[in-house]
Amino acid sequence: MNEDIRDVARKRIKAKRDFWNLLLVFGVIAIIMNVIWLMSGYRTYYWPTWPMIGFAIALFFTGIGAYGPGSKPISDSAIDREIQKLNGEG
Repeated sequence: MNEDIRDVARKRIKAKRDFWNLLLVFGVIAIIMNVIWLMSGYRTYYWPTWPMIGFAIALFFTGIGAYGPGSKPISDSAIDREIQKLNGEG
């Protein structure tokens, strides 16, 4: 049972690291796209909006996966209740 908790903890840590890595990549790509837009001379239409919106949506769902309602820590009492259910005691 202790190894299961460690696996869950590893997955949560990985999800949080993935979120922060994606946020960093988003920032770098947004800067690059804006520099390209500024250097292109075609400034009447702000085209970086569209890829940044798509990236922001991906970042939003990654953040929910890492920090959302399903990422609450698992308490010992919740584990005990689940074990009792599996054993047919509750």
